[in-house]
Amino acid sequence: MPDSQLLEIMVSAAIEAGRAACDIYRSGFEVRIKEDDSPVTAADHAAEAIILARLAAGAPSVPVVAEEQVAAGRVPDTGKEFFLVDPLDGTKEFVQRRGDFTVNIALVRDGTPQLGVVYAPARSQLFAGDVEAQRAFRSEQSPDEQRMASRTEIHVRTPPAVGLTVVASRSHLNAETDQYLRRLKSSNLVSVGSSLKFCLVAAGEADVYPRLGPTMEWDTAAGHAVLAAAGGTVINVDGSPFRYGKSGFRNPSFIATSTLTVLPQAPAAGVNA
Repeated sequence: MPDSQLLEIMVSAAIEAGRAACDIYRSGFEVRIKEDDSPVTAADHAAEAIILARLAAGAPSVPVVAEEQVAAGRVPDTGKEFFLVDPLDGTKEFVQRRGDFTVNIALVRDGTPQLGVVYAPARSQLFAGDVEAQRAFRSEQSPDEQRMASRTEIHVRTPPAVGLTVVASRSHLNAETDQYLRRLKSSNLVSVGSSLKFCLVAAGEADVYPRLGPTMEWDTAAGHAVLAAAGGTVINVDGSPFRYGKSGFRNPSFIATSTLTVLPQAPAAGVNA
């Protein structure tokens, strides 16, 4: 199946999953705490079930690594190609009703995200990217609209000569990140949750997203693909390529950026890759 066709399957699955999550978001929900102390709701499970069903129908031979499936101990053998799914990235945003939560679906091939979809249903924002085709787009896709919204291609911007715009997480600002921001000499800090941080860089609305702390691969792969398709890059803090299919699907610190030329020459003190 061509990647362009597979991406459309992923887009449709993300929209349907986002619609289900939004229905629960509007009607009310209970919050449970998982063994790793992270919250989970019925929306996580409903969205994941939809995505798993759509991917099984559209690409039955490709393994799917999905957050709630992994939490339940169901981890497939991945091989060289597999999907990474976070059915509700930013569950804390969802629980606190801030609207920044996203549905993330990525296709990883040979350790690199090749296709990615990030859908923020409460914001009616959808981002998608095909890395090989070097094409990324966004749309104002309402979860209440059955028809596909029109699409606009996106690209990273050339950073300004002075005053970078940095995007970071509300929930994960720490001393290392503060130190790194000082070294970047940024003039504007945008705080937003979930994988939307990658998408703001991809859409030319920000220049750098540093994440100096742990994440899981399903948190980052879809946004990584959108950014790479828009002309940006994601690297480890030592400058090496940021890869997927790691042990336990755990990520080290990373820097996502429109261009490597804006970054300090070395990682912030005290930050380990």
